[in-house]
Amino acid sequence: MDKQIKPLLLFVDDSRVMRLAAEKMLGKEFRVEVAEHGVEAWAMIGNNPDYSVVFSDLAMPEMDGYALLGKIRNSPDEGVARMPVIIVTGAENDEEARNRALASGATDFISKPFNSTDLLARARAHANYQQERKALARQAMVDPLTALGNHRYLTHRLGQELALSARQKSALSVVQLEIYQFNQFFIQLGKRRADMVLLKLAQLLQGVVRKEDSLARSKVDQFTVLLPSADIEGARRFVERTLKVCEKLAFHHRGKLQRLPVNVVLHSPDADSKTSPEALQKILDGYMQRARAGGAGTVVGDDDEVAAAEKQVPVMGVEQALGLIQAGKQRVVVNALPDLKRQLMPLLKLMQQASSGREIV
Repeated sequence: MDKQIKPLLLFVDDSRVMRLAAEKMLGKEFRVEVAEHGVEAWAMIGNNPDYSVVFSDLAMPEMDGYALLGKIRNSPDEGVARMPVIIVTGAENDEEARNRALASGATDFISKPFNSTDLLARARAHANYQQERKALARQAMVDPLTALGNHRYLTHRLGQELALSARQKSALSVVQLEIYQFNQFFIQLGKRRADMVLLKLAQLLQGVVRKEDSLARSKVDQFTVLLPSADIEGARRFVERTLKVCEKLAFHHRGKLQRLPVNVVLHSPDADSKTSPEALQKILDGYMQRARAGGAGTVVGDDDEVAAAEKQVPVMGVEQALGLIQAGKQRVVVNALPDLKRQLMPLLKLMQQASSGREIV
């Protein structure tokens, strides 16, 4: 088997003899990494979640196999949580250990002392299954036109980035770019030319994102970029670069050169707010609604929303207010309260009159 495509395995055991035996038995077909206990193994998985299979002993110092298995199964990373874990059990309390490990989510078992045939058979079977599952998952998360991540990929990555931001108290910004009145644009150009423009736009966006950023085609007419470690000002600078790049994307229609009409929204959730992907998307949807109303080229972000609330220009809906509160943007809601109060006062007066028994004309 070619070294470049050998599956990567992790073997966890506090016995040096067992680790050496596993490396010798599996080394010809797999890349084998070893750890002495669960703490070391969990750190290795955190740094490289691409292991095809994890073999783990149960009785180990620092962190035993049960605790390691629990860490893996409860990981917020779906790929880690579904990783095959084969428990290596000793002769003592074998049945009891198997039942407990099975209840904790073990994939398979192998008993000590193991031989190369049994070890290789389990490694091959579960590594092949893991590779097939990952291949299918990648296909399900890829947009066929642009080869970028799709909406499912975006939701998955957004959940990961929000969790990381909350855990490390670090900044995170989200930028969405949408082609203005895409339906008309599609009708004017036709499917083939519209697809060519979308593909070119995807390529241009790939040229401005950083290595650590995540870019996805979130809707037919929309692209989303996740910017870890970037605050709202960093996101605005990214938007400026993006719009300059988009200006280069022009096409001829009916003998005239036309620029691609786009709208952009940006939002930076509070790291302490534990914002959910759904709540964040509601905020972006509200921003995009305002951007569409503003016409092609409109950019709406958090600062714009604050200013609008202070001026009492838009009417803030309940869902938008809840989404902003969940995202830690209480200031926006508070500044909009006078407008909300003015809308609710007539209803409150009617309810007060009704409760006092007075007739309402």
